[in-house]
Amino acid sequence: MTENRIRLALVDDHRMLLGALTEWIRGAASDIDMVAACASWPELLTHPQFPVDVVLLDLDLKDNLPISLKISTLKTAGVKTVLMSTYSEPNVVREALAAGALGYLVKSEDAEMIVEAIRSAAKGESYISAELDLALNAGDVGGAPKLSAQERRVMALYGGGEPVKTVAYQLDISEETAKSYLKRIREKYRVAGIDVGTKVALRKRAIQDGILLQTDMPGAY
Repeated sequence: MTENRIRLALVDDHRMLLGALTEWIRGAASDIDMVAACASWPELLTHPQFPVDVVLLDLDLKDNLPISLKISTLKTAGVKTVLMSTYSEPNVVREALAAGALGYLVKSEDAEMIVEAIRSAAKGESYISAELDLALNAGDVGGAPKLSAQERRVMALYGGGEPVKTVAYQLDISEETAKSYLKRIREKYRVAGIDVGTKVALRKRAIQDGILLQTDMPGAY
């Protein structure tokens, strides 16, 4: 997909999940090199391939080390962090993001979304699963929701009149991933009390929120 290959390390103390994630990501992304799969934090730091580009780190490791310490350690080493967890407590998410994590996923996320989170982190962009984002911003009803950089790109292209297939092609993602992004975008706006259920409504909102300029649209009025 992209010319720059991403060196990824996985850290999860559930060995079965570690193996499954390794296979999922290898099968879903030819641009990601899985160079380390570790069952503990010390194992990651002493791994011969460390430091890597991105670490997909289980938040729930039973080692009593603060997640903020782990994230700052990785940051110092020039490594981007994407966290994964089985739960979505907003305060925990906020703490992790404040410490410098670029991504936060629930483990039920499908493989393509996990891959997108890794790619976003490698580019220095944030990525939070839709479920967690909604939990974080539940109190912000009425205002424009916070969209990731990739979500803004999808909204601009789709709102500008491009069909899903073209959006996927231009962003070098699959059609299913493009559809997932549109679903996330619509859900975020719905929670904020804004209906963008139709393409026309989404286009108007994209203009209103500065995501799309009217001059960007074919046959703009």
